[in-house]
Amino acid sequence: MEINNIQPKIRHLSEMKEVVLDQEFVKTADPELYYMYRDLAENEQDKEKIKEYKLRYDITVINPVMLGKEYNKTAGHDHPLVPGTEITYTELYEVLEGEVIFLMQDSKENNIKDVYAIKANKNDKVIVPPNYEHIMINTSNEKVKTANWVCNDFSENIYEPFKKRQGFSYYAIKSNSAEIEWIKNKNYDYVPELRFLEPNLWLKKFNINKDKEIYNLIKDLSKLDFLKNPQNYEWGK
Repeated sequence: MEINNIQPKIRHLSEMKEVVLDQEFVKTADPELYYMYRDLAENEQDKEKIKEYKLRYDITVINPVMLGKEYNKTAGHDHPLVPGTEITYTELYEVLEGEVIFLMQDSKENNIKDVYAIKANKNDKVIVPPNYEHIMINTSNEKVKTANWVCNDFSENIYEPFKKRQGFSYYAIKSNSAEIEWIKNKNYDYVPELRFLEPNLWLKKFNINKDKEIYNLIKDLSKLDFLKNPQNYEWGK
């Protein structure tokens, strides 16, 4: 999908300074961290179809900048509960360019029940399951470009809890070696050890083809019912 002529919403460091580990660094610079292209469609026919199904297709581009020693990341958010249930809306991502880490956490107040990371490369898909908050981290030297499908039945993502706790339960830090150093966020009472999972989980369950771009699901948006009605499906960790 061509986005060069579309004006994105730009996220600056100053807009998410509360979730960054290095609070001294945020006083010294205000770079553009990432660009959000929301509610996209190839044509008017697709746009009407997406609207009818109460979905939204987005693209996010994450710059290869550093937040002090911490790798660049999105602000991190949660989705609201599906009305009448105890689970949140889900989301489907795809990496269009680059390499990115998805960090997922299931929290209860000031305790983390579960947290895991998925390293995803071009063409990989990642499904955010119910009740998991999530961020994307660019640990590479190149721009990252991702696409996502999400239900459009709610108006706002949830950001405030992570501002209060200075971000998610782990920070991805650039160490002296080639390995990423994961540092626990001390503003949580309990943080379990970080698990690492592979991308492309649950794709067969929802009949999603790993080798095709997720925008092609426009041909059969009923496959994305799990984004609108996650309570109707079984989910495992």
